[in-house]
This record gives sequence, C-alpha cells and structure tokens, in this order.
Amino acid sequence: MKLSTTKEKILNAALIAERVTAKKETLPILSCILIWVEKEVLLKATNLEAAIEVRVPCDVEEKGKVAVPAGVFSQTLRSIGGDKVSLRVDEGNLVVESRGTKTIIKSIPHDEFPTLPATVDKKGVRISRGHLMRGIQSVSYAASPSMIRPELGSIYIAIKDNGLVCVATDSFRLAEKTMAGVGGGAETLIPLKHALELMHVLEKATSDEVTLVIEESQLTVLIDGTRFVSRVVEGTFPNYKEILPKAFSTEATILKSDFAEMLKKARVFSGNDQHVGLHVYPKRKILSATARSQDVGEMSDSIDSALSGEDLDINFHIGYLSDCIPAIESDSITLGFAGAGKPLVIRGVSDPSFTYLVMPLNR
Repeated sequence: MKLSTTKEKILNAALIAERVTAKKETLPILSCILIWVEKEVLLKATNLEAAIEVRVPCDVEEKGKVAVPAGVFSQTLRSIGGDKVSLRVDEGNLVVESRGTKTIIKSIPHDEFPTLPATVDKKGVRISRGHLMRGIQSVSYAASPSMIRPELGSIYIAIKDNGLVCVATDSFRLAEKTMAGVGGGAETLIPLKHALELMHVLEKATSDEVTLVIEESQLTVLIDGTRFVSRVVEGTFPNYKEILPKAFSTEATILKSDFAEMLKKARVFSGNDQHVGLHVYPKRKILSATARSQDVGEMSDSIDSALSGEDLDINFHIGYLSDCIPAIESDSITLGFAGAGKPLVIRGVSDPSFTYLVMPLNR
C-alpha cells in the first residue's frame, strides 16, 4: 500500500473516523482505523453499533489495507509539520512520512476488522444538512443518557409530509423540532450517542444536502463522500401528542433573555437540588422566580411579562427549564401552564417549529 495526500484531508478524515472507534481491550481492532486503498482511499471505523467510511482524496500508487490504532494515527498526523503526507506499508506496519519526518506505526491484523454493514435501500431522501443539524441540536438534551428504556435514550427522526420532525424525551421533559421542506413517510429511532457522533460528521461536512436512508435495522447517512451507519432502536417511541396540553389555565409571554437571566441567577441560589419556584399572578401582573439555599441565601426576581389566566405557584428543576432556551429562535417566548402538578409548555412567539414540555416537581 502506498499513497500521498495533504495533511489536512487525511487528518480531518482520521478525526471523524476516530469518534466511532471503541475502547475494548478484548477487541483491540475496534480501536483502530482501517485504511483501505483500492481505486479510492477509505478510512473505516466501527464500534459494532455504528460504523463510518470516509473517502479521502489521494494519489494512489499501490493498493492495500492496514489497520492502526486511531489515537496513534491521528496524533501522528497532528504532529506533522509539512502540508504533504505519504503513507506506505513496510513489513506489515504503517510508515508515515512528511518533510524529513518518518514515523512507523505498528499495525494490527486487518483481517480481524469487522465487515461494515451494507446499505440495501439505495434511494434515500435528500434533506438540508442544516435542517438535520438544527433538528438534532434542538432536542438531543431532552433524551435520557441511559439506555435502560432504549426509546427514551434515542432521538426520534421522522420524514413526514409536513417536513422533518425530531423528538426526544426522558419522560420528565420533551422537545420537538419540525423543519419544513421535505416529504416522505419514514421514521426511525437513533440512539443518542450515535446521534451525537452523526452531529460531528455533519459539522465537518461542507455539502448543503445530506441523504438519509432509513431501513428496518439501520440508518445510513451519506454526505461529502462519507457514509455513516447506525443501528436503530426497534422499540416504539411514545405517542407524545397525547400528553401535550390542549388548553392552558395560565399563560405568560416574556423576553427569552429576561427568562434566561432570571434562571441564571436562581441557579446560584438553588443549592444542590437546583429547584426554582415560579410564581405567576396575572391579576397583579407579577411573574417572579424564587430560589433558596442554606449555604448561599435566597433570591426573588420579577420580570416584565404579559399574563393571563389563574394565579399559580409551581416548582421546576432549573436545568429542565434552561436547557431548551438555545433551541428557541425567537426573542420572545410563551409559557403555557396547564395547572398545578401539570406540564408547562414553552414555545417561541415567532418560532412555531419548536415545542418544549417539562413536568413540574412534586412538592
């Protein structure tokens, strides 16, 4: 095997592939990148749950394959000073050379490298890369970090007639983002950790469009010569539309920045439990937040708001309220309270594409 390319191209590909490797002492091949050289050059990696192939523009002099530890390979490329890099295999090991430097990386038998899953359905759906990124970013924090209930540790992605829909919930809060402009009838559940790996791929890409191929057992994403494949969850995502309140007993319209600053201050005074009380008194035109801690003290702040409905005192976890704020693309937000002990719905005044539901604390 022998090839030459630029440091930037091969390093970017190595960093993308490295994120999909696994750290398993029993299977050291999973911590490796497979450099596969035929008519084109592909960098491949897998952790058995997700896999990736990254095409690298290169001048190929000799075909071949070699598997090397991902961390060693990427660090070697980082440390190289020259713009041009040549790779070759000598006595089974990878030799990396550039402008007077030479590094030999011990390889691992590439025959042990797992076969990456094939994509059966080649049609797919082309959608905006920006839409898919915003969809995942807008909801990923609401998914459960645990896979005890796989459907709650995943992001629901659906391509419907009204657009791309991304939803996540951990049963205490739920986020939904709808992006217009695509049509179809496919849906899937991608595990949160693989959705975050996919985000890294999308961030590194330059193409405006991405192709999604949704199959029964896997999701394939194609962009800029990169193929990302993830196993999907076979469970059923909750019918979340049923839990969205149809009407609100109390409503408030406020500036997003005012709400964010109020929560930021409350976090300082809330102690370890991170609880904040919201007090909405429409007749007195008051919306305030309170928080207290034995170690720090207590605070009570009011902000300007347009209020309607019944008076209400209700408690929330601060993080569950503040996590959604970056996902709202409107300067003003509405807080829709369904009543004591019932969920709060947060939306942007001029951003109907995003809906966030959060359950209150039982106290």
